[in-house]
Amino acid sequence: MRPLTDEETKTMFEKLSKYIGENIKLLVDRPDGTYCFRLHSDRVYYMSERILKLATNISRDKLVSVGTCFGKFTKTNKFRLHITALDFLAPYAKFKVWVKPGAEQSFLYGNHVLKSGLGRITENTMQYQGVVVYSMADVPLVCCHTLKGNIRMFHQADVGEFIRNEDTLT
Repeated sequence: MRPLTDEETKTMFEKLSKYIGENIKLLVDRPDGTYCFRLHSDRVYYMSERILKLATNISRDKLVSVGTCFGKFTKTNKFRLHITALDFLAPYAKFKVWVKPGAEQSFLYGNHVLKSGLGRITENTMQYQGVVVYSMADVPLVCCHTLKGNIRMFHQADVGEFIRNEDTLT
């Protein structure tokens, strides 16, 4: 496990800033302690510094996971968010969309949501804006991008990913 390089940090923070803007500072400097991001096996983990110190006692080849997986770097050095980051991104999201129950399941299976399936949407949400999609019961479902009044999931992270990719999400 190692700290992120400057380029990796920039790539990851650019992706996160699409969803939470300047609230990235709130992820690192939290009232319950200081948190950090670490890279292990092309995956970025978010953990407290106290957990990080404890994890240094375990050798790299035996360490499977520590903290919360925020995402991974692809072979082309692009950053992809994982569903496990959704609980940390949702409270700080700048733009939010609520989906009606009828459109919720269809959306989780990868289909688009039309305007008729939207319950509410944050004001001033622009095209290609990173949004967090909620159910009408305020349960965060997805990180995605808006597209011309519709919500289109440029697959980032969604709750249905656990079911579809259960074997490969290690």
